[in-house]
Amino acid sequence: MVSTEPVTQQQETPLKVLVVDDEPSIAQLLQMALRYDGWDVRVASNGAEAVQLAEEFAPDVMVLDIMLPDFDGMQVLSRLRSAGDPVPVLFLTALGSVDDRVKGLTAGGDDYMVKPFSIEELIARLRALVRRSHYFSDAGPNPILRVGDLVLNEDSYEVSRGGEPIELTSTEFELLRFFMRNPNRVLSKMQILDRVWSYDYQGKLTVVELYVSYLRKKIDTGREPMIRTVRGAGYVLKEPS
Repeated sequence: MVSTEPVTQQQETPLKVLVVDDEPSIAQLLQMALRYDGWDVRVASNGAEAVQLAEEFAPDVMVLDIMLPDFDGMQVLSRLRSAGDPVPVLFLTALGSVDDRVKGLTAGGDDYMVKPFSIEELIARLRALVRRSHYFSDAGPNPILRVGDLVLNEDSYEVSRGGEPIELTSTEFELLRFFMRNPNRVLSKMQILDRVWSYDYQGKLTVVELYVSYLRKKIDTGREPMIRTVRGAGYVLKEPS
């Protein structure tokens, strides 16, 4: 299902995520995967560091391990909430019982995943937390994305190029929005399929080719092309040269 809510700030300001985990292999894996996905990432390995970084870094969302070497994730979250920090939190833990899950969510957590986990699912859940969060909505990000003479308004769902309005379907709009959040970056078909059609979509890569062709007809026909194919790699949106 395609979301109709903004999930990121302006393209030059990536979403910020704080990863708190005392297992270096997991922390490094998450840091690498999230950075590749376009997030600004900070990592903490214990509760005290997590509380300090949360205050200094002001993340949009947090991945918080429950079992930490000094005090646990529940206490981390309790301290953040006591300080008035409403940052959305996804608990990450090796504990899998119903009681553990209930404790985490009752403590003020927003979501819960058990190790081992899917990186794609975790990233999708983080995006969903940011979308749902009043914390992010109240921040009032600029809804206007611009690449050259192409303009997209995330609030009004209006698109124009060279001042001329362009009518898009909801899927075409989400596809263009993903391109405009990542200008000059080559996006693979798999990345596009995951981000536009969501992690649980069981479709094929041909749907990406089809919708890119639809989008090209609407924004590039009669103008200098902006969506370009990078053979063997994917697609990239660039300002006309």
